[in-house]
Amino acid sequence: MNRKQRAKERREKRREEISLLRTIPYSDHQRWWTSDTVAVVTGANRGIGFEIARQLAFHGLTVILTSRVTGVGEEAAKVFREGGLSVVFHQLDIVDPSSIEAFSKWIKETYGGIDILVNNAGVNFNAGSDNSVEFAEKVIATNYYGTKKMIKAMIPLMRPSDSGSRIVNVSSRLGRLNGRRNRIGNIDLRKKLEDVESLSEELIDQTMNTFLEQVKDGSWKDGGWPQVFTDYSLSKLAVNAYTRLMWRILSEQPEGHKIYMTCCCPGWVKTAMTGWAGHTSPEEGADTAVWLALLPDPSVSGKFFAERREINF
Repeated sequence: MNRKQRAKERREKRREEISLLRTIPYSDHQRWWTSDTVAVVTGANRGIGFEIARQLAFHGLTVILTSRVTGVGEEAAKVFREGGLSVVFHQLDIVDPSSIEAFSKWIKETYGGIDILVNNAGVNFNAGSDNSVEFAEKVIATNYYGTKKMIKAMIPLMRPSDSGSRIVNVSSRLGRLNGRRNRIGNIDLRKKLEDVESLSEELIDQTMNTFLEQVKDGSWKDGGWPQVFTDYSLSKLAVNAYTRLMWRILSEQPEGHKIYMTCCCPGWVKTAMTGWAGHTSPEEGADTAVWLALLPDPSVSGKFFAERREINF
């Protein structure tokens, strides 16, 4: 058996384990949430986001399903409500500050705040062996800056509780700093991004800006950037770095106001974003994000997960 076959066998075995884990109901002492617990899921009209919303609502939470396009979002929420789930739709475009402001105002007026934020909304314009950077600016603006804007807007709306609030950022293994095949070639930059104590928002932003400047002048191929889905990989690297940065900052919150932040890779999922070429179902892809959102253990904060296991950044 070669390496690829062994890896496939391990993946399938882990999927079977997780499928079994999903059948085990949460016990009363694990359930820190109630039907009044409010979870916001961005980009939830289809794919992984749709499944995250469904699974959270299935566990008894009130879910705010958001979508950039009103019609498809309303239809998705209607499907859930017809199934007896507590799901409400609100329009949200995470790259539009006025849309985020309107959404934040509505949340405050309607619910007073939220308890869980799952940042799932994202874009990718490459498939297969493609590696175009034609839409790099849009990819970075959505996947990194849009996610960052949502985090900053929602933190003041996180409701105080003894259990703490949760932010889960849906990311990707492609954004790992030290991936064997898809990492930043600049060792000095990699070390700076690795060091959580000196990591800053300015450094992350500057890294993205440097890449985008090279895209504009055509020199990006010689920049030492990841070679697979370069723009998407870098946008997720930025999300991972920002997760670690915010974990450091949020860890200083007092008891009763704790906010736990994690990120996760859903795997290569069969969705429109991957051209239906993935090997994981949306249900399986959503599992780790839902697990992290509901996990009562705060020690996972600031960490990166895939298939309910911690992985390296």
